[in-house]
Amino acid sequence: MINRLGHALLFAALFMFISRVAVAEKILMDDFTVNPQSRWTFISDQVMGGVSTGHINFKADSGQSYAEMLGRVSTENNGGFIQFRSKIPELDLQGTSGIVLTVKGNQQRYFVHLRSRWTILPWQYYQAPFDVEESWNEVRLPWKTFKSSSTWLPNITSSRGLSSIGIVAFGREHAAQVAVKDIGFY
Repeated sequence: MINRLGHALLFAALFMFISRVAVAEKILMDDFTVNPQSRWTFISDQVMGGVSTGHINFKADSGQSYAEMLGRVSTENNGGFIQFRSKIPELDLQGTSGIVLTVKGNQQRYFVHLRSRWTILPWQYYQAPFDVEESWNEVRLPWKTFKSSSTWLPNITSSRGLSSIGIVAFGREHAAQVAVKDIGFY
């Protein structure tokens, strides 16, 4: 028969195991396997007079599907971005801690931009940076790392009210090459 101390230790071990499993889980939003071009759109600063150029390709390599954005970001003409963006589908995201994505690219810094019911104007978003390496790496971006583009927007503390997500090359002159194998929430 297990005494009280034994019960407490068993409970603590079980709690730690469940906590680790819960942290490791992710809710998949997209893995780019089935018709991703129907969900993801390429957008550049040309919509507002900029001159940045680029495109998105949907590829498969060794059985792994992914999206790859290539282009040239220019800050001429008040520009400075290219991105691919998708609406966030109806998912139960209650209790999630942030965004998780598997990425690779040209060893540059990129951004995730989120839009929500509070981002009414086209230039409003929440932004978090991530760096890419030449090989696939998982990146986790907690909600608290997302900064608003405007002081009028409330801080983002959860997935509540999110409407779209974008992978963005932003803010400086550079060649962009970023690939995303999967994207979701944790």
